[in-house]
Amino acid sequence: MPTNADEAGRAGVLESKRNATRYQILVEVAERQPAVSQREIADAIGVTAQAVSEYLGDLAEEGYVAKHGRGRYEVTKEGVDWLLSQTDDLRGFIRHVTEDVIGRVEVETAVATTEIAADETVSLTMRDGVLSATAGEAGSATAVAITDAEPGQDVGVTEFEGLVEHEVGSVTAVSVPGVQRGGSSAVDPTTVTDLAEGHDLVATAGTEALATARAAGIDIDIRFATAPAVREAATKGLDVLVLATADLLSAHTDELRQGGIGYEVVDVGS
Repeated sequence: MPTNADEAGRAGVLESKRNATRYQILVEVAERQPAVSQREIADAIGVTAQAVSEYLGDLAEEGYVAKHGRGRYEVTKEGVDWLLSQTDDLRGFIRHVTEDVIGRVEVETAVATTEIAADETVSLTMRDGVLSATAGEAGSATAVAITDAEPGQDVGVTEFEGLVEHEVGSVTAVSVPGVQRGGSSAVDPTTVTDLAEGHDLVATAGTEALATARAAGIDIDIRFATAPAVREAATKGLDVLVLATADLLSAHTDELRQGGIGYEVVDVGS
């Protein structure tokens, strides 16, 4: 398996068009065996039927394919082993491309906390759920700015090193009854106000939830809260109070559970 960029660049299947074609044909045979149509394989991989026939002959001579009569082929154990070895090389090459190549050119957006010049090294932190960049290398995570920026402006950053340290937030979910069951009038506004004071964001989902927040005199940060938006806020370190009507609450709790975000459901009925 490739262990560095040079070895990753020598993934066997990609060394030549011939190797790539052999690999594709073996895969097609494995999928279709024992009744194998050379024309179907040719159409699937974009070569001629004559070329498929010649490749199958070579693969049979090498012991990778066994022929059991006209149009009947089977990939041998040796052929399977070769496919697996080439697939491992491909996985290593793909890992190299995604982590070492694409990762190096990936660009994220941060908010500048100081004046920043293009090509300057910056420290990255998470502030109020927003990736922030500060000139210098003081933090545990650094990057290189690709644009100039004044404090408060967005700045492009790349060539990341280290990890941005931040704690994942949590969510308090308030189930607001539908209007048929009293709606906002069935919710104790004082309890909702007290809950809001311990959270970074207040989100509402549903008309009854909106009315509940307004009755409690709470400033709403996310009026039309979707489950992914609430989860994203918590992922970036913010504690969220979400008021949701009963029919929308389960979508939020399912999303949080799948995302590994801690949450609690609070009964605020008066």
